[in-house]
Amino acid sequence: MPFVSGWVQFDTHSPFALTIMSPAAPPRIRGILSPVLTPFNADRTPDPERFVRHCRWLLDQQVGLAVFGTNSEANSLTLAEKRSLLDGLLDAGIPAGQLMPGTGACAVPDAVELTRHAIQAGCAGVLMLPPFYYKGVSDEGLFRYFAQVIDAVADDRLRIYVYHIPPVSGVPITLPLIERLLKAFPGIIAGTKDSSGDWSNTAAMLERFQPQGFDVFAGSENFLLATLRGGGAGCITATGNVNPSAIVRLYQTWQNADADEQQRKLDAQRAAFAQFPMIPAMKSAIALKTGRHDWVHVRPPLVELSEEQRLLLSQALDRVDFVMPRADLLA
Repeated sequence: MPFVSGWVQFDTHSPFALTIMSPAAPPRIRGILSPVLTPFNADRTPDPERFVRHCRWLLDQQVGLAVFGTNSEANSLTLAEKRSLLDGLLDAGIPAGQLMPGTGACAVPDAVELTRHAIQAGCAGVLMLPPFYYKGVSDEGLFRYFAQVIDAVADDRLRIYVYHIPPVSGVPITLPLIERLLKAFPGIIAGTKDSSGDWSNTAAMLERFQPQGFDVFAGSENFLLATLRGGGAGCITATGNVNPSAIVRLYQTWQNADADEQQRKLDAQRAAFAQFPMIPAMKSAIALKTGRHDWVHVRPPLVELSEEQRLLLSQALDRVDFVMPRADLLA
């Protein structure tokens, strides 16, 4: 019999993480996922061993793996590094069905190569940024980008979650574009991560597209409860890297009487990190809780928190009763 985990439905009789509920239905990813932080060595090369360890820790907390997302410093990684890190996870026994790699790129061939590699490896889906260098591009241009990737990959297993993050990319994925993609590629266009920070946009996606089987993930736990109440699939959130169990608890118990209080506590904990650049702050928190100073390393143009910032972060986290469950497993 299947049982429900924190982010996907598992089947005890299947080696795969995702259960297909009927022969015609595509696998559905639901729950909490994290854009997994990429640990770097002192020379700023990726540390595959710590990457695997962090992914295992997240899976233990029932958090899925959106590797190569924004908070993974994905656009500071080469295509070869991403392929190598993904292969390292698979070789270490991380189930492909629990992975949603970020595969968007400015160059269509790069997006095709990483997307094809992920799908052939059995990943549950891919999270795809639009090409983001040129600004002010049309929906027609963005449609052609996604269409070319889909046509080149040419695999019925492909499930794309379009990544809407205009505060960073400067290139929005509009509601009309989603509508057109859904009509052209039903099933393949599977959902979205909405990191716009604009609840009205998320609400519109939920109302217009979630009933069509297009799964809407909030881009932050700040919107988790509202998203679930609107019928959404969950959230893909940076602080899932450091605060997984509390976020998963709200996902699992959002219909309980204390859900609003849980949301308020999550908001306060998120705000403690948001006082600082988010990626260096999360890495500093892991360094603080594990005693592994090498967790602080980021790649340029990001810089580590200063000693003063690290002290202020520690004090802020203490004020909101922040804990990392089993942080010793990351040491």
